[in-house]
Amino acid sequence: MSAMRWAMIAVFVFLVSGASAEAPRSWTSEWPKTDFSLTSVGFGEIFSGGPPKDGIPSIDKPKFTDAATANAALAPAEPVMSVALHGEARAYPLRILIWHEIVNDTIGDTPIAVTYCPLCNSGVVFERTVDGAVTTFGTTGKLRNSDLVMYDRATESWWQQYQGLAIIGERLGTELTRIPARLESIADFVARHPNGKVLVPVRDDLRDYGRNPYAGYDSAAAPFLYSGTYDGPGRPLMRVVAVGDAAWSLDTVRKHGTIERGDIIIRWTPGQASALDTPLIAKGRDVGTVIVQRRSADGALADIPYDVPFAFAFRAFHPDAPIVHEP
Repeated sequence: MSAMRWAMIAVFVFLVSGASAEAPRSWTSEWPKTDFSLTSVGFGEIFSGGPPKDGIPSIDKPKFTDAATANAALAPAEPVMSVALHGEARAYPLRILIWHEIVNDTIGDTPIAVTYCPLCNSGVVFERTVDGAVTTFGTTGKLRNSDLVMYDRATESWWQQYQGLAIIGERLGTELTRIPARLESIADFVARHPNGKVLVPVRDDLRDYGRNPYAGYDSAAAPFLYSGTYDGPGRPLMRVVAVGDAAWSLDTVRKHGTIERGDIIIRWTPGQASALDTPLIAKGRDVGTVIVQRRSADGALADIPYDVPFAFAFRAFHPDAPIVHEP
């Protein structure tokens, strides 16, 4: 471990020492391999979401079908997270991710973790290589700022999904590399990648795929298991387009259609259903699709990492960042 890494850990431990008691006994019993002496957060910030370790099971051996078959089986507006790497394109429907939250996959020679936290509407894709070694990720059953806390199976360190940052354990302070991904409709994915692959359930009877277990959540007055406050703009569960520490409300992007900030271009088009609206995901209201790209000096456009989380989640992890909101 590098001297810089040890220095970061020392700072983290100093910041939380005194303010953070020992980890709850139930945690240390369930997680004997996790080093709870290394933490960047107070243990009181972390809540049980209900399920135990791996109670929300990650998908570690994903199965896929071809784009044409998936397109025929799903409603055109159904949302998917999509990744294009090494000449391959894959889509991961939210009707599956909403029940499993993590898919450990490999595209070409790149191991990836496709992650989605429904309580924050945060969908992020990471590389699964940590300090030169490949690992897989699972769910702890815990939440911080209402956001999924993951763990890696190599060291059982705990990671904040929204940030891709290790907050407890041996990997403390390590940040995962983000991979550009889109949250788009299955119809848009198939139009762009007619030879792409689409994730299907390992077994159809494992969950009620296609049903939204959080019906009406994105219209709720307040987030679930969140102890913080949100003072605006807009509602706490208003969607925002987050690019690093900058954010625009989805209403603003939809109003303008295209927003340019330096070499970054944000575009909105209609045609994607909300996964967190009606009981059936396919029936969700149209929230549209956002694409975020960077223009190079020669004018070429390339996708860059972005997210469409709820406003309260963005503010929780970027407390000093403004949100541009034009209702």
